[in-house]
Amino acid sequence: MSSSLHIGIVACSAEGAALCYRTICADGSGLLGSHAYPEVSLHSASLAHYVKCLEANDLDGVADLMLRSAQKLAVAGADFLICPDNTIHSAFSLVAPSSPLPWLHIADVVASEAVARGYRKLGLIGTRWLLSSEIYPEKLQARGLEYERPRDVDRDDIGRLIMDELVYGVCRPETVARFQQVIDDLQGRGCDAIILGCTEIPLIISDENSSLPTLDSTRLLARAALRKSVERV
Repeated sequence: MSSSLHIGIVACSAEGAALCYRTICADGSGLLGSHAYPEVSLHSASLAHYVKCLEANDLDGVADLMLRSAQKLAVAGADFLICPDNTIHSAFSLVAPSSPLPWLHIADVVASEAVARGYRKLGLIGTRWLLSSEIYPEKLQARGLEYERPRDVDRDDIGRLIMDELVYGVCRPETVARFQQVIDDLQGRGCDAIILGCTEIPLIISDENSSLPTLDSTRLLARAALRKSVERV
C-alpha cells in the first residue's frame, strides 16, 4: 500500500492534462525510486463543453463541470485535486466551497515559484479568457509582484493559435515565432520572466527558445502535486 496521497487531475484540454500527468510520472522516480510515482486518477469532461461555457461567460457552468469531475475523482479515491488548465480557474471561487476535496491552485503555485526565483515583474501569456481575467493578477499582487499583459493584437493572435492549434497538439514554426515576438515585447516592457499561462504553451516555448526565463505552469503544478503527495502536507 502506497504511503503517498492519491492525486486527482481535473482535466480540460487533452494536451495540457497529458503533459501534467507525464510530468508527475516522470519525476516520481526522483522521490520514490525507480519507476515509482503516486496513484493518479484523471477525469475530463469534453473540452467543447468548457468552451461553450467560456464563450457565454457562464462561470457557473464551468464550475459545474469542474465539480462533476471533482466528485467522480473523490469516489475514485483521490485525496486532493489539481486542474492543469489555467483558464477555467476563473471559476475556482465557485468550485472550492462546494468541492468534496481540497485543491492546489495553479496560479498560487506559479506565483510562489516566481517569488522563490526572485522575479519582480512577470509577463503573462495565455488564452484571451485568461488574459481578461484576474486569475493571475490577484495572486501576483498578493505577493508584491508586478505584471504585464500582452497588447490587444497579441492577445488575439496567441489566443487564436492556442485554441486552433496547440490544444490539438499542432506546433508550427510560424506559431513558435509569433509567441517569441510577444515574449520579446514583454521583455521590452520590463518583464524579467514570462508565465506560460496556458498549459499547452510549454509544447512550443521553453527556456531554450524564449528571451525571458519561463514559468511553466503545467510542470510547476505537476511537481507541486507530486511533492504534496509524497510529503503528505
